Amino acid sequence: MDRSTTERPRRALARAPSVRLRLLVLALAPLTVLMPLLLLLGMTRWTSAYDALLIANVDSDLRIAEQYLARIMTTTGDELTGVAESAEFARVLADNGVALTSYLGEKREALALDFLYYLPEAQAIDAPSRWPVIVAGLNGEPATEIDIFSGTELAAFPGQLDLRARIPLIETEAAVPTNRTVEDRGMVVHSAAPVSVNGGQGVLVGGILLNRNLQFIDTINALVYLNPVTGGERQGTATLFLEDVRVSTNVRLFEDVRALGTRVSAVVRQGVLGNGQTWLDRAFVVNDWYISGYLPVTDSFGERVGMLYVGFLEAPFTAAKRRAVLWMLAAFVGVLILSVPLFLTLARGIFAPLERITRTMQRVGAGDLSARYGDVGARDEIGQVAAHLDDLLGQVQDRDARLRAWGNELNVRVEERTAELREANAKLEETYRQLVMNEKLASIGEITAGVAHEINNPVAVIQGNVDVIRETLGDKSAAVKTELDLVDRQVARIDAMVGKLLQFARPGEFHAYDDVVSLTPLVEDCLLLVEHVLSKSAITVDTRLEATPEVRADPGEMQQVIINLIMNAAQAMGQNGRLTLSLTAETRDGRDGTCLSVQDSGPGLPEGLAEAVFDPFFTTKHGEGTGLGLSISQTLVQRAGGLITATNAPDGGALFRVWVPAA
Repeated sequence: MDRSTTERPRRALARAPSVRLRLLVLALAPLTVLMPLLLLLGMTRWTSAYDALLIANVDSDLRIAEQYLARIMTTTGDELTGVAESAEFARVLADNGVALTSYLGEKREALALDFLYYLPEAQAIDAPSRWPVIVAGLNGEPATEIDIFSGTELAAFPGQLDLRARIPLIETEAAVPTNRTVEDRGMVVHSAAPVSVNGGQGVLVGGILLNRNLQFIDTINALVYLNPVTGGERQGTATLFLEDVRVSTNVRLFEDVRALGTRVSAVVRQGVLGNGQTWLDRAFVVNDWYISGYLPVTDSFGERVGMLYVGFLEAPFTAAKRRAVLWMLAAFVGVLILSVPLFLTLARGIFAPLERITRTMQRVGAGDLSARYGDVGARDEIGQVAAHLDDLLGQVQDRDARLRAWGNELNVRVEERTAELREANAKLEETYRQLVMNEKLASIGEITAGVAHEINNPVAVIQGNVDVIRETLGDKSAAVKTELDLVDRQVARIDAMVGKLLQFARPGEFHAYDDVVSLTPLVEDCLLLVEHVLSKSAITVDTRLEATPEVRADPGEMQQVIINLIMNAAQAMGQNGRLTLSLTAETRDGRDGTCLSVQDSGPGLPEGLAEAVFDPFFTTKHGEGTGLGLSISQTLVQRAGGLITATNAPDGGALFRVWVPAA
């Protein structure tokens, strides 16, 4: 079976979530995921309902305060109408004397008014254009409204109402910026009742100044927050605003200092005074957050001139919500702590046998076909699966044993046939190489023999004629002795070259040298021999000659190999480059030896031609070389029992390595 086929299911099983994990998810998901989500949803809905309840409470409180203010206005108007229609007032008015002033003073105190006066119709010519309540009174209709009196108008009344109304402004966070420093206007419950006595017409006018009217605002606070229903638990406040300035309040700046002169935030001012809305939301009041309700207050002209506020401190309710949330979280954690072990215990009875089956399959997958689940201890579905699995594993083990036996036998036969084929193939390749080489050498031998014969004949004639010239001239030959010696040397050189060609073409006819030499002096001598060539260019020679074992080779042949490699490197580099010669000790196949490396910085060997460079007549210098240099060098190195290789160096350029075994 293909191994990749068996590996794929294993990888798939390794990537898939384990049964244990899935069972744990199924067991714990309702507790750890669904219940928290339901708890979060319930807490969110409860918090929203709780906040809505707080808003509903403050809305109810605001309605109580509004009703109380309306009751004050109604009571003031009714009481003023009662005075205007009383017989006693008619009698006093008929006297038209000092008794009227005294009577109105007594009634002002009795009715807790801040001012009370009678305005005859004849004196009210200009008044109707100023106060709509007076206009209504002159028209026979009693009227009570909220009106704003200037400081000058208040100063006209007895009791220094202008001083009572005057409140210094206090800079307040988040309020609309203003250049004013004092509020000198007064917010007044302004009431007028028509008077018709003895055919005379007039109007009885009274009013209550609400600036600094602490009894009025404390009564509202007591009605709203200090009653048997609330039990006084809410820390509530009430305030009356003249525009955005607190002119009557029980909000505290400090323990005994009321926040008179502080101002409402810009957001609330815009919503209530600007847009005429009733504000029911949390708001920052002086120095803390309150659940607040603001109601716009309009005057007799129908303009929004102030606000009525009630609210209670948000902090206690926030703390109560926090305690409730913490209690619910604690209850959830408690339920989780109690129920998770129970669910895990129940789940363990399922995934423990499955994990045991998984471990058995892992052992089988690792190669242990003898692995078995064993006694299940139960007769449920998992027990039936485990028993069936053990039966299948037994069948698999038996078939595997038979397949392995067949496989081993087949492998032995394949190995035997493969070894025979490998040996035959090696012999065939060696034979082919020998045939090719012999064919090349035979061709070269024939050519070389012919060339040597053709060269030797004229060389012998030249040498003979030189000897004849020397004998014929006798003593006179001294004049041309230098020239004749030069001819002798050149003839000897030609003879040596022909001998080398014959030695390459017919190596079997020549005996190997038994000289033991060190390659270090040979390399140094070769560098001296080619110095005249290297000096014509800017080639730098870098030598790294270490102490190496001596080798058994012909010194002249080794010189020929080294000079050939140096000249080839110089020609490859051209006019400049770096030539590196290194000589190191190297062991190959258990034999010690010496390795000479010749590396240039030229373009390197053509790709795929590293072996072809040793073929006879192969050359990359078309029109310049014969292509025999490296082929002859390979023959000479192999004759010494060595090996020559050609590669491209990692840092560029060609690298030739000549290894010769130690003597």
